[in-house]
Amino acid sequence: MSRVPTPITLSRPPDNRSPDNRRALRRRRAAESAMAWTFVSPAVLIILGLSVVPIIWSLLLSFRADDLVTPSRWVGLDNYRALAQDPHFSQAVHNTLLYTALYVPASMVVGLLLALALNRRIRFVGLYRTLFFVPFVVSSAAQGVLFSFILDPQFGAANAVLHYLGIPAQGFLNDPSQALLVLVAISLWSGTGFCMVIYLAALQDVPASLTEAARLDGAGRLQILRHVTLPTLRPVSVFLLLWQTIEALQTFDLVYVTTKGGPLGSTTVIVYFIWEQAFKNATAGYGAASAYVLAAALGLIGLIFQIARRRLQGAAA
Repeated sequence: MSRVPTPITLSRPPDNRSPDNRRALRRRRAAESAMAWTFVSPAVLIILGLSVVPIIWSLLLSFRADDLVTPSRWVGLDNYRALAQDPHFSQAVHNTLLYTALYVPASMVVGLLLALALNRRIRFVGLYRTLFFVPFVVSSAAQGVLFSFILDPQFGAANAVLHYLGIPAQGFLNDPSQALLVLVAISLWSGTGFCMVIYLAALQDVPASLTEAARLDGAGRLQILRHVTLPTLRPVSVFLLLWQTIEALQTFDLVYVTTKGGPLGSTTVIVYFIWEQAFKNATAGYGAASAYVLAAALGLIGLIFQIARRRLQGAAA
């Protein structure tokens, strides 16, 4: 007669509903939370100290008349009203918008053309990509020092070459009609490499099946570029448009090193205007107000691009 197997029994899990178990569970969770905050707290303190607190302090400062030395006084919206009537601020806004309108499309177009040219199997293609990207790594201050020597009206290499070619010497950064355009050209020398790399990475993700299908249907290079490549690059183009616009609106280093807003205010951009008001003219409250005008403009631009991106994603879906 066969024996009946002994049934397997599982141990009953502990009852978490009992008061002792609930207290133990709470203590364990509290200990885990304390340990987590121990590791996170240095980063939180740095963020609060270097980001959140200065933002709140500068916002309050924009409603005060303050020279950072003597006691300040509350003036309400007077700083913002003064900005609306300040011709120097209007000139800074005009210069910034003109700089952005010239630099952003040009950098994207040139970057796309370079990416298309270097997205092929050619000899030394890695070297060419590196050479075009290296200027982006150079800091704006170093670029300013370099081109200040090259474009010096009297001793610079640029006018020496023009003289050799029989072209009259140019004022470059010392000419009010040329200075802003020269800054745009310097920025293109460095910023185009970033656009090239981003577009080059995006071109690697263009489906080869679509390109091959278009080629089998008789499409030429321009037709493939227009109907296959550019629509695929649209999300990347939106990102670059937003990124380059924000970078252009915040340009400062290049202006500070080369022209310091001159000549005759022709290269004074918003961020340089903010620095000049806050630290050169000792009107910190006025500078903070102009900084928040810029922050509001950047936030509005970001919101517009976010809406455009969602619409593009909806259309693609």
